[in-house]
Amino acid sequence: MEKLLLVDDEEGIRKVLGIALRDLGYEVFTAKDGPEALRVFQEERPPIVLTDIKMPGMDGIELLQRIRESDPDAEVIMITGHGDMELAIRSLKLEAGDFITKPINDEVMEMALKRASEKIALKKQLREYTENLEHLVAEKTKRLLEAERLAAVGQTVAALAHAIKNVAGGLSGGMFVLEKGIERDNRTYLSQGFEMIRGNVGRIKNMAMDLLSYSREREPDWKRCHPNRPAADVVELMKHRARELGVSLETDLDETLIEACLDPEGIHRCLLDLVTNALDACTELGCGEREPKVIVRSRRVPGWAVEYQVMDTGCGMDPETKSKIFRNFFSTKGSKGTGLGLMMTKKIIEEHGGRISAESEKGMGSRFIIRLPQRDCGQDSTTH
Repeated sequence: MEKLLLVDDEEGIRKVLGIALRDLGYEVFTAKDGPEALRVFQEERPPIVLTDIKMPGMDGIELLQRIRESDPDAEVIMITGHGDMELAIRSLKLEAGDFITKPINDEVMEMALKRASEKIALKKQLREYTENLEHLVAEKTKRLLEAERLAAVGQTVAALAHAIKNVAGGLSGGMFVLEKGIERDNRTYLSQGFEMIRGNVGRIKNMAMDLLSYSREREPDWKRCHPNRPAADVVELMKHRARELGVSLETDLDETLIEACLDPEGIHRCLLDLVTNALDACTELGCGEREPKVIVRSRRVPGWAVEYQVMDTGCGMDPETKSKIFRNFFSTKGSKGTGLGLMMTKKIIEEHGGRISAESEKGMGSRFIIRLPQRDCGQDSTTH
């Protein structure tokens, strides 16, 4: 039995309408004024309210507003006199469901109540449909995210397997040379095979450490440091290697830069990786007759603490290769690379809140750009 609240300040109307409404199958609750109606409404939560529009104290308009605030889905039907048309129109603007005029015709009232019940049923269906739709969307989204996660895992495993396969191939080659050295008692083969194995064991170790570092969330070790210091240290460290490769390694550091808050070890690692890659790029076959050169620069850029640039005169990259260089495990070095270097570099720069980008053109060399934001290290940071 559907609940209905009847509100009217005249006891006779409440009795007569109450009988008619019960005959229509409603469980009827009555109230003589607005405050009592609100109390009954809060206790019984009837879906339909039939109220007189003119009552002493709190009138029907105010009651309508209070009920709508409490339960937007409740259907409120206003009872009006012939001279209350303006109030009736106002009540409709305030989202009253309908209105009927006095003297009340039973058929008109029954039709108004039927429309109210249909609206309630429609709202319920719509709410259930929306909830089901939201549930369906949430379920589909969950499945999609799971599929994307599995796809990402699959791509990562495939790329990692490829990197491990390269290292395993190097180890197998070293073992073959070492075995031949043992069979023939050839010290040259023994030495070559041992060096091949040792180099690939080192690659496995570095790969494992890089993977552990990449997977671990870490806060940079913030320190006040002159931005030129990591760049100068990397160039000093790589000078001997550059000479061995016949590559000119130069610096162009902005001496007007001031101390900044950064992780010196992290930035050192990033610049070291970029310089190593730049040196390798300058020694690739087929790079033309240009003088092999790598330049490490620092610059002051508005809005940033520092901009680093690592430029080379190597072979450069085509647009497709350039679009992939920051992807997980992507390497342009074939069996000699794991693709972990730029992964780690990008992660460290992002941990700083910075940006890394690359500019390159096939046959024209490459330039990698790192920008680090300004930040406050606080009073306890050490100056380096």
